[in-house]
Amino acid sequence: MEHFPIVQALCRAALAQPTPAIRKQIERLRDAIAKEGDSKSSGALSSLLTAADRNVEMAPSRITASRAQIPGEILTRNTPVPVDRETSAPLAEFVFPEETNTHGPIFENAIHQAINSLIEEWNNFDNLAAVGVHPSRSCLIYGSPGTGKTRLAMWMASKLSLPVVLVRIDGLISSFLGTTARNIGNLFAFSNRYRCVLLLDEFDAIAKLRDDPQEVGEIKRVVNALLQNLDTRRDIGITIGITNHQNLLDPAVWRRFEVQLHIPKPDFDTRMKLAENFMHPVPAPRTHVKLIAWFTEGATGAEIEAVVRTYKRAAVMKDKEGGKLIDTLRQFAILNSARLDPARRELLFTEPGNLFRALNQDERLKLSYEDIGDMAGRDKSSISRAVAKV
Repeated sequence: MEHFPIVQALCRAALAQPTPAIRKQIERLRDAIAKEGDSKSSGALSSLLTAADRNVEMAPSRITASRAQIPGEILTRNTPVPVDRETSAPLAEFVFPEETNTHGPIFENAIHQAINSLIEEWNNFDNLAAVGVHPSRSCLIYGSPGTGKTRLAMWMASKLSLPVVLVRIDGLISSFLGTTARNIGNLFAFSNRYRCVLLLDEFDAIAKLRDDPQEVGEIKRVVNALLQNLDTRRDIGITIGITNHQNLLDPAVWRRFEVQLHIPKPDFDTRMKLAENFMHPVPAPRTHVKLIAWFTEGATGAEIEAVVRTYKRAAVMKDKEGGKLIDTLRQFAILNSARLDPARRELLFTEPGNLFRALNQDERLKLSYEDIGDMAGRDKSSISRAVAKV
């Protein structure tokens, strides 16, 4: 399509504040371009529409700002960072709202709604206080590595226009007896003084079970100090803990968090949204995005991003839309075998007809032999013969 970059820029600008009418017209344009056989341009418009959907999903629906009720002094770039007294190692680093990626992570709709309700609570201190309740001031986010927990916490803080005091576990934990507990106290005292979100990443490092036989007595003092400081912060600021190992946490720690948010691995539809998001700015046919979502069954967002990076490299190096996609996926499977579902990996390397039949019969994919041929670098009849063979 002639002058398509200009058309694409106009569509991107229009989708910054989309209306149903704008969206409808861009969908019509995408479908018309697809009918003309320009899959690259139609794929680019599909990516714009998907990005617009994501921004709408992650935007809280009713925010009436009343942030001034969060007590404390204003944290600035000139505020001294709390440090370990013995080593002078910083106990935290500051992340300000303007330094945070404005795009929130992609989750299932139910999780989006729960997150939005939590942000609305934090943005409505006055309204809640008027009826004798207060927002949940503490949140524990847990789940598998790579599911977007830290990114979510940073995004939530940016929506509240609050800086993050990000705890540095390496500076917090000391080999000196009693120093770790004292560092925890100093960190919480600092956070209680300023308007901020206290973010405890890798939280299990300081909140382990106190009856763990592998730990020395020092861990009990550390956990006790942590519990006491979480109690003192209960009515002061906002605290977010993040862990990949929730089974290691002491039961008493769980009770200190009013919200306990589990981030699961993404389902098929969410994996498609993630793949489309990571694909930018490389246009990809929807059938390719579907196959990547199918291929990454049981994967996390970080693992899906790794697959898409391989796809984009192939697209650039072969100057095609991913080249032969199935060959690209096999290459990824060889180099990243531990990241993949074993059943999916086995299908990639078994008799081709088994793979082609699985792709054709999967209700979520609904791939025709022609679609499969495009991704395998074969014609429709050879796909049909390979399926009949098995």
